[in-house]
Amino acid sequence: MKLPHTQLAVLEAASAEEDRPTTEVASAADLKPEAATRAAFELEEAGLVTVSEETDDSVSLTDEGHTYVEEGLPELSLYEAALDAGADEDPASLGELLGAAGLDGPAVDIALANFARKGYGSVDSGDVSADPDADPATDAERLALEQLAEDGESDVDADVLDQLESRGLIARSESTVRSVRLTDEGVNALMEGIEVAETVDQLTPEMLTSGEWEDVEFTEYNVEADAEQVQGGKEHILRQTANRVKDVLVGMGFEEMEGPHADAQFWINDCLFMPQDHPARTHWDQFALETPDEIRDLPEDLVDRIHTAHKEGVGEDGEGYHSPWTEETARRLDLRGHTTSLSMRYLSGHQVGDLEPPQRYFSVEKVYRNDTLDPTHLLEFFQIEGWVMAEDLSVRDLFGTFTEFYEQFGITDLEFKPHYNPYTEPSFELFGEHPETGEIVEVGNSGIFRDEVTDPLGVDCDVMAWGLSLERLLMLMYGFEDIRDVHGTLCDLELLRDVEVVY
Repeated sequence: MKLPHTQLAVLEAASAEEDRPTTEVASAADLKPEAATRAAFELEEAGLVTVSEETDDSVSLTDEGHTYVEEGLPELSLYEAALDAGADEDPASLGELLGAAGLDGPAVDIALANFARKGYGSVDSGDVSADPDADPATDAERLALEQLAEDGESDVDADVLDQLESRGLIARSESTVRSVRLTDEGVNALMEGIEVAETVDQLTPEMLTSGEWEDVEFTEYNVEADAEQVQGGKEHILRQTANRVKDVLVGMGFEEMEGPHADAQFWINDCLFMPQDHPARTHWDQFALETPDEIRDLPEDLVDRIHTAHKEGVGEDGEGYHSPWTEETARRLDLRGHTTSLSMRYLSGHQVGDLEPPQRYFSVEKVYRNDTLDPTHLLEFFQIEGWVMAEDLSVRDLFGTFTEFYEQFGITDLEFKPHYNPYTEPSFELFGEHPETGEIVEVGNSGIFRDEVTDPLGVDCDVMAWGLSLERLLMLMYGFEDIRDVHGTLCDLELLRDVEVVY
């Protein structure tokens, strides 16, 4: 009998007395696992071995899980700090306990959420009370993490594993383990002796150029054999959607805007008739840059007109804000909280020169806000900015534009709610229905710019504008319930690899 080298090596490494995993067989035969598996299937077809399969479930700690094994769970750190502060007798200040426990950032929310859930105590109006009868030494999640870190076994209570997985502290994986055993025919073949068949299992460029491929015998290809899993590069689903949004808007006659991510508050807020003492202009909502701390190339005549609009308003009935306004504040540098700063640059003529109506412009760019992270909010996200400059625009034109745009993505159930913005009148928020939960999700804000915005910019016709969330659009298209599944450090890589593109 003649067999290719790989098949003979697997046959000699297999046992007639026990099932041997293909990984062990591959190691003994000095083959790659996928080559050994392919050879095993070919030998099984010839009746020389049997191949059995079983599913192996494994559990491993994530990076966050390893961190908690070393440093302790945040809720336990909070409980220990509470006991040290005597909170088991009298409530203690949450702020003091967080500092004593060394908790900040996301760890604070994690500690608070699990502190009460596990019965370690309660938090009421910023005061923490600790249960003196709680026993952290018996904390099932802590014990499970330590056990998994020590021996990697998964004989932990299923409910505890589910909880750890929901917290992102463990990762579960499922794999198929194949094993090989010699049949009687395989044993007989080895005893009788097997010669190595001179076959070739790979076509090379050299064979093609020399013509050798015409004279060699190629190994049969088994399409059922396992192949090495290769995770190639792939365009992120968010980028795919952003590019598609751009294609749709270009198809609707829009041109794309470009501009700086870090800009003066003048372009970000002042041109939008946002008073300088507006809450959204504080560090609680936007990110200020320390160095450099100002921008110097502002057009003086436009600065004067914006100042006048803020102080006195526009037109005979204009009132303005009668609130403090300084050029120093207008020059301060921030990360843009919306891409409407680009709209101001373009409408003013500062970016590409004076524009005559009709005009349509858009951008799909990143913006930055000091928000609290949750399933629908991130510190940085993509905004779909757009505006139309034309004579006699109406709300009907605004709604019609949205209807045409969202229909391109299969969304036809838009709802509109009147809203207040300092820079548009009338103003509307947009909502769509989540395809999985049925909840109504806000997807954007819109309106027609007030005279206090357009008049200082030198625009003497109507301008309707909007800012839509790319991530919220993604949620309505694909049914994601938590945008952190697709964007950021907690994103689900398997979901991103497997998600189908929606057209």
